[in-house]
Amino acid sequence: MTTETAHRAGGPGRADGVGTWAVLLPAERYEAERLVHHDTLELTGLTDVVRPGPGDQVAVLVDAPPRLVALGRVAATGQRHREDPDDPQSDVEPGTLVVAYTRRIFDEPAPADLLMLDGPVTALEPAAFRALADQLGPPPARRTWLVSLDLPIEAATPAEAVRLFWSYVQELGPRELPAFVSPAGDELAMQAFVLGAEANQDPEEDD
Repeated sequence: MTTETAHRAGGPGRADGVGTWAVLLPAERYEAERLVHHDTLELTGLTDVVRPGPGDQVAVLVDAPPRLVALGRVAATGQRHREDPDDPQSDVEPGTLVVAYTRRIFDEPAPADLLMLDGPVTALEPAAFRALADQLGPPPARRTWLVSLDLPIEAATPAEAVRLFWSYVQELGPRELPAFVSPAGDELAMQAFVLGAEANQDPEEDD
């Protein structure tokens, strides 16, 4: 953090005419958000009387220690997906809080040690929100990556092999299957990722 004093919620903060808030993710939900890309963060079960409203700015954090992992704005809260955050096509039900991501830093969280959070949703002073956002700097340049998933499949026909492939992908998912990624044009720099992090796939290097 770049601030000199701890920031604590005292009521809904206002920055640029909108409220400023912190949302604290449980550890398992943070892992789910890292594994699969979502345009929105959808949360239910919140019992706070004071709540963010549409257009309010949100800092998304994880605890132990407190770290900033994303920024977003509250969207309309009419619908959300059910209890599987890994599956954006799951059924929908009446919603409570939906945050549209504007910036994600799930892989390199920023420290937020000086924040004092009162629960899963905390109103922030505008200065505290700006201090968090200012740590991020400009977003990195986007580039093209080649991502592949290779599975040896035993089947009688190519069509059956494809069906079995998608069956394994749905069953095992990013928590068990290694995906291989490299910058376009530099396949020698290929890396394997499991659970959203680089994973060594060479057993000889583990010895």
